[in-house]
Amino acid sequence: MVGLENDIKNGIDVLQKGGTILYPTDTVWGIGCDALNEAAVEKVFSIKQRPKEKSMIILLADARDILQYVATPHPDIIAIVESFDRPTTVIYKNALDFPANVVNLDGSIAIRITTDPFCKALIKRFRRPIVSTSANISGALTPSIFKMIAPAIVSNVDYVVKYRKEDDTIHAPSRLVRINDDGTLEILRG
Repeated sequence: MVGLENDIKNGIDVLQKGGTILYPTDTVWGIGCDALNEAAVEKVFSIKQRPKEKSMIILLADARDILQYVATPHPDIIAIVESFDRPTTVIYKNALDFPANVVNLDGSIAIRITTDPFCKALIKRFRRPIVSTSANISGALTPSIFKMIAPAIVSNVDYVVKYRKEDDTIHAPSRLVRINDDGTLEILRG
């Protein structure tokens, strides 16, 4: 637990200073930053060599937090999200309060409520959403485990989380969905 606590404290320190972190999520290893800090998000685009038109996933700790960052969520959004039985990223229309480089050109935002203990604790204590984009150069293989991450990624982030570095459990990327007006899910990635 001491190691996890150190990672949370160090991660928050780096995020507060506009830095980037390399960290395990409930799916794959990710590059993260303060999702409300435009300059930090630019750093992530640069590290990934990712085109600016491709938006990134945002992690939140609790389903109720969606209400703060989405203008018109489905009326039953909290119940819908809490019913998911696996990591699921939802694309929402009408993002609120995010910098332009986080929001898709159509005004939408991709948000996942994390179940990972490290991510949940980090976000709750940081009190802000964080970016979660796969820890790879854009177009390269998505790293499920730490040892799959390219050295260029590791050396360009400001902090590498130690928690789960030795874990070789393979996790798939999250399911990607859109919630229709009637509450049904449109599966965009399985």
